[in-house]
Amino acid sequence: MGFAEVVGHSKPLNTLQKALTNQRLHHAYLFVGPEGVGKRTVAMALAKAIHCSNSAADFCGECINCASIVDGNHPDVRTIEPLAGKKEISIRQVRDLERDLRYRSFSGKCKIAIIDPAALMNASAQNALLKTLEEPPENSLMILVTPNAGALLPTLRSRCLRLSFAPLSRAQVVEFLRAKRGVAADDAEFLAAISMGSIGVALTLDQQAFIEKRRIWTDMLSSLRVNDYRAAIAAAEVLAGNREEALEFLRWAESWYRDLLIHGVTDKADDLVNLDMLAQIERQSRQGGVDRSLAALARISSATAGIHRNLNRRMVLESFLFGEIEGH
Repeated sequence: MGFAEVVGHSKPLNTLQKALTNQRLHHAYLFVGPEGVGKRTVAMALAKAIHCSNSAADFCGECINCASIVDGNHPDVRTIEPLAGKKEISIRQVRDLERDLRYRSFSGKCKIAIIDPAALMNASAQNALLKTLEEPPENSLMILVTPNAGALLPTLRSRCLRLSFAPLSRAQVVEFLRAKRGVAADDAEFLAAISMGSIGVALTLDQQAFIEKRRIWTDMLSSLRVNDYRAAIAAAEVLAGNREEALEFLRWAESWYRDLLIHGVTDKADDLVNLDMLAQIERQSRQGGVDRSLAALARISSATAGIHRNLNRRMVLESFLFGEIEGH
C-alpha cells in the first residue's frame, strides 16, 4: 500500500511527499482536475500518510488510523460535501467545520478537512471559509477538491496551494481496469477511451446504457437545424432533467467534438475516443470544420462550469445548443 498504489499523478504526489518528508505541508491545498481522475483519492492518501501508525511520509493502509479514515470514522479527518437532498455546501456546514478545527486533535497530529466538491459551496460558505484560511487554526489542514477552480472566489483560491490533476492516460486506465477490476480487454479499451482518462467515470459507466444514450445524443445533435430554436429548447429541457446526466452529456459532447477536431486536423483515428463511430466522425468532420469544433468545445467548457456552479441547467444547455444551431 501507500502512494505507490495511486494511479498516475506523479507530479502532485511528489510535491506532497516532499512536503511530508520535510514537515512543510501548506495549511490549505486546492486540488483541481476533471472528475473521477483521482483527486479525492490523493486527498485521502495524504490524510492517511499524516496519521498512519506504521509509516513515515507514506501510509500502510492497514493500521487502525488508515482503516478509520477509509471508513469515515477518524475523529481528526472530516469530509465536507452537500448534505443529503441538498445541492450546495452551506454556511452552517462551514461554521461547524471552523469550530471543529479549533479544538485540539484527538491524535495529537493534524486535523484535516476535505471539502469535495468545493465548487458547491455557496457564496456565503466561501466567504466564511475565507476567514479560516486567512487565520488557519494551528495543526490544521484543508484540502479543497474541485473540477472547476473558476467556481471559487479568487481570494479563496489565492489562499491555497494549487495542485493540478490531469486526465490519466488511456493505457493507465486500461491497466487498472484489467488488473484491479478484472475487466475484459475489449471492454477495458472501450471504457478507457470513452472515460477520457477518468477511472471514476470508467468504473461507474453502464456500457450498454451509455451506448444507447450516446446514440440518442448524436441523433439529437445531427437533427438540429439552422435557427431552429424550438428544437434546441426542447432538447435542452430533456437534457436538463438530471444534473449528473447533464454533466455526462457534456463530457460525451466534449469527447465528440474533440474527435471531430482531431480527425479534421490529422485525418487519423488512433487517438479518437468514439472510435467505434469512425464512419460518422469522418462524415461530420468534413461537414463541420475546425473552427466549429473549437467553438463547440469552448461552449461545452462554459456550460460545464455553469452546471458545477449550480446555474439553471436548462438555460445553460440552451446557450450551448443555441450556439450549435447558429453555427451550422
